[in-house]
Amino acid sequence: MGLRDPLYWLYERRIERHLTSQEMPRHVGVVLDGNRRWARSSGKQALEDGHRAGADKIFELLRWCDELGVQVVTIWMLSTDNLSRADSELQPLLRIIEDTVGRLRAEGWNTRPVGALDVLPDTTARALKEAESATSGNPGLVVNVAVGYGGRREIADAVRSLLQEEAARGTGIQELAERLDIEDIARHLYTRGQPDPDLLIRTSGEQRLSGFMLWQSVHSEFYFCEVHWPAFRRVDFLRALRSYGARNRRFGS
Repeated sequence: MGLRDPLYWLYERRIERHLTSQEMPRHVGVVLDGNRRWARSSGKQALEDGHRAGADKIFELLRWCDELGVQVVTIWMLSTDNLSRADSELQPLLRIIEDTVGRLRAEGWNTRPVGALDVLPDTTARALKEAESATSGNPGLVVNVAVGYGGRREIADAVRSLLQEEAARGTGIQELAERLDIEDIARHLYTRGQPDPDLLIRTSGEQRLSGFMLWQSVHSEFYFCEVHWPAFRRVDFLRALRSYGARNRRFGS
């Protein structure tokens, strides 16, 4: 064991001792950024190596969240913008996502797709749907897999779903406009029925959300860290939780 390993272990224990159940977020969202940059900086031959290392890191994160009492995790694996990437990168990435979803299913994580499945290839959409069906109701941590996800697209889809539902009931536009409120739209979001994220983490030094959970993040705390996602450590996660616990969440009061 190298000198740094026991030091980090002691540092982790020190941070963890200061965390309390009252400070723990119920729902954590993570923008898994920096897979390609990690691959380049690590001398990997293919960007695919970065995506695969990032996929493996997800399962470490889930174990940390499960151990610490987090109830819901949303992991953003593919945005709607990412679908415009060159096929030479996109196709391997989609296969990695399918493999990851298959592993989530095999390990029994309560897996829920979050995104516009109709924009995805059939094999990817089917893997997500089958994982949801097979693991629905499993106890423990809920894992939202955001694939084909865009925050604006989610809100548009929610409004569209609401209008279709009301039209089927015979509700007129004027009547709907007069009584429409926030909860009506919230009931049609991809994450309906779940608590909004308390903490949103983005790795790799980028300090923006890029549309991640636009609606749900109105009261979220943000945490940005420099490390690329495949190199994200438990101590980095504990630092995020420590930062969250130190915030004064007034919710506008």
